[in-house]
Amino acid sequence: MSGHSKWATIRRKKEKTDAARGKIFTKLIKEISVAARTGGGDETGNPRLRTAVLAAKAANMPAANIERAIKKGTGELPGTVYEEVVYEGYGPGGAALLINTVTDNRNRTVSEIRHLLSKRGGSMGETGSVNWMFERRGYVTISAQVTTEDDLLELLLEREVHDIRLEDDVFEIICDPEDLETIKKILGDAQLEPISAEISMIPQSTVKVEGQQAVSLLQLMEDLEDHDDVQNVYSNFDIDESIMKTAE
Repeated sequence: MSGHSKWATIRRKKEKTDAARGKIFTKLIKEISVAARTGGGDETGNPRLRTAVLAAKAANMPAANIERAIKKGTGELPGTVYEEVVYEGYGPGGAALLINTVTDNRNRTVSEIRHLLSKRGGSMGETGSVNWMFERRGYVTISAQVTTEDDLLELLLEREVHDIRLEDDVFEIICDPEDLETIKKILGDAQLEPISAEISMIPQSTVKVEGQQAVSLLQLMEDLEDHDDVQNVYSNFDIDESIMKTAE
C-alpha cells in the first residue's frame, strides 16, 4: 500500500479526532494567514485561501476566527508573522520525507523536527535531497460508494487527468494543480462531493519498508503530524496493509 494513499486515509481519520479537541484549528489558522499574506485576502482570486477557508468551515471553525486569520495575514490586524519552511529528510528504511511547516521561529522548528527524526531512526536531509522524488499535483478523493470508475472517466474525459485509481474504497484523482478547481466544480455539478481536494506532493516511485522499520516509520509520521508547526508530511513508503492498520 503506497504511503501517500494510505496515510492520507489515516490522516483524515485523525483530523476528525483533532477537530474534536480543537487541535486542528491552530494549523488551519496558520494556513489561512499564510495564504492571505502570499495571495491576498480575496477568496475569489486566491485559490489557496479559498481551499483553506473551506477546510476551516468543514472543521466548524467560527466565521469570526476565519476573518481574523485573514486580516492578520493581510496585515489589517496585528498578529504573529508566519513563514513557510519545507524540510527534507529520511525515515527508517530509507523512505523519503517532505515536511511542510508554518512557523514563527525557524530555529526552534528545525531543532524539534531534527529531534523527532533522530528519535525514530530517521535523519534530516540537505535541501533538494528528496524534493525531486515528488511531483506537485492536484489530489481529489471521492467515495467509491457514490460513483464508479467508468462514470468518473466519462465525467472527466475532456480534462487532462493524470490518473484515476481505487485505493481502500476511495477513488483518487490525480491532476495538474491548475485543474483542481475545475475538477472540483465538475464533480460538484454532478452531485459528487469529494472527501478531500488539495494540492499535494505525489511520489514518483515508492520504497518498500518492512518489519520494525515500518512500525518506527509510522510512529515518526504520527510524531511529525502531531507537531504544531507541521502542516503536511509526504512520503514515498510502501508498507504492507497489515502493518498500516496498526496506525489507524
